[in-house]
Amino acid sequence: MSAGTLYLIPVPLGPVSPDACLPPETLAVTRRLEHFVVERAKTARAHLKAMGHPQPLQSLHLEELNEHTPAAAIPPLLVPLKAGHDVGLLSEAGCPAVADPGAALVMAAHRENIPVVPLIGPSSILLALMASGLGGQRFAFHGYLPAKEPERSQAIRELEKTARRDHATQLFIETPYRSAALLDALATTLASNTLISIGADLSLPSQLIQTRSAGNWRGQTDAVKDRLVVFGIAA
Repeated sequence: MSAGTLYLIPVPLGPVSPDACLPPETLAVTRRLEHFVVERAKTARAHLKAMGHPQPLQSLHLEELNEHTPAAAIPPLLVPLKAGHDVGLLSEAGCPAVADPGAALVMAAHRENIPVVPLIGPSSILLALMASGLGGQRFAFHGYLPAKEPERSQAIRELEKTARRDHATQLFIETPYRSAALLDALATTLASNTLISIGADLSLPSQLIQTRSAGNWRGQTDAVKDRLVVFGIAA
């Protein structure tokens, strides 16, 4: 028996209709699957319901994979794939396996020669980079910066040095409750002419995308308060 295929299924970045950000083929694949590996079952069921899955949600097979999942629990998640079933991998928002614990399952699938197929959908990181006006030829994504000082300011200075040395855009993300504090730290730590781009609530009705110098961001932190933000800097 041949193995099933692991489909990497993007989901909306917020409370919008899946039809607004996912192509028909992504929705069609999702609707025919019965096995899923998800970051959180409750959220995944809400996504699958919104995506119009035709089967009763309680009849679907959902296994959780999140930041707390031990490495030893990854191989058992491949059992349906080895039995010939196709499986969908979903994150909480956006693309699975990108700044997401689902990457561990993808690597495990490759080790077992299980086919992996990424489907098209929204990525907050790429949307922010596309709209920033910063260099898209060379860039790096760093996840979350340290939350506390002085580690946060030290990390910001290092990223600025890297941006100058490599001529590469530096991307990172922040949670809604810390985004204003991070923007304030960026604006006050970076050189006044270093560019800061923010992409907040991307693909949602409340979307905000702006690129300014650090000096022009000072005192403007309310712009990102309580929003999930992808930041980009370029020197």
